Amino acid sequence: MSKRNSQEAKRAARERLLAERQKQKRKDKVRRQLTVGGSVVAILAIAAGIGVAVANMDSSSGEDSTDWGAVRGQLDDGEPGEVEYATDAPANASGEDGLTVLIGDPDAVNTITLYEDPRCPSCANFEQGVGETIHQDVEEGLYNVEFVFGTFLDDRLGGSGSRNAVAALGAALDVSPEAFQGLHQQLYTVENHPTEQTDEFGDDARLIELAQNVPELEGNADFEAAVNDSTFAAWALQMSDKFQADPDVEGTPTVKVNGTVVEAPRTPEAWDAMLQTTLTDGGEAEADADADADADADAEEETE
Repeated sequence: MSKRNSQEAKRAARERLLAERQKQKRKDKVRRQLTVGGSVVAILAIAAGIGVAVANMDSSSGEDSTDWGAVRGQLDDGEPGEVEYATDAPANASGEDGLTVLIGDPDAVNTITLYEDPRCPSCANFEQGVGETIHQDVEEGLYNVEFVFGTFLDDRLGGSGSRNAVAALGAALDVSPEAFQGLHQQLYTVENHPTEQTDEFGDDARLIELAQNVPELEGNADFEAAVNDSTFAAWALQMSDKFQADPDVEGTPTVKVNGTVVEAPRTPEAWDAMLQTTLTDGGEAEADADADADADADAEEETE
């Protein structure tokens, strides 16, 4: 092979190599563009999804929007902050302070007072054990029940589930005593009551969801507005103050029968046994009163 042919062969080889390199570069460029483009699309899709999630969270997730610090400040200082919260008590509450939640015949001879915190697992266990028995006894007029709610678990564990649930119970009480009883029952069922460490009741949407199981609250726009608008947030904190002010209450659940603390039974049988030794019989009470009156009359006659 001549030198000239050899040089031409080398030049042709270099040109082929260069062409292959250019061709490979073009392929690599297209691949990078597709990769970057796909990444951008994916990022945009993720961003769009996040945007939708955030939008949904803001508009309909039901997060507790109450500024509880502002509510407390309004109660303590007597002046509203940037947001003014209602301070009215629910309809069907009683007492001079509007903080008495009494279910049953108000003229019943006996009153049982229950002190509970909505997030309290021991309260849930108590309600699951004897709640239905109490409801039946109230229906039969054996006694009435006063509910006093604390919110100390919010302070201990963080969150606002106790306060928010009490406010929702106020909204239910504003509808009717039956609505209150129904939501109260829903809060403590095995299926619905959260673990102590979680704050599900801090979600307005969750409370409204549970209320759909209560006939008086299902689709009730007034109730839902009261929950979402924090209508009874101030009342909830005042109820919590009432709970804290009772020197006899050291935990939940606490049960009082006619003002005296008793051990909280956890079964229907234990509950009935407790009632047999603590309730005042209406007939006996009237007989005792008549006997006292007769004794006083006899004493007056002897004196004369």
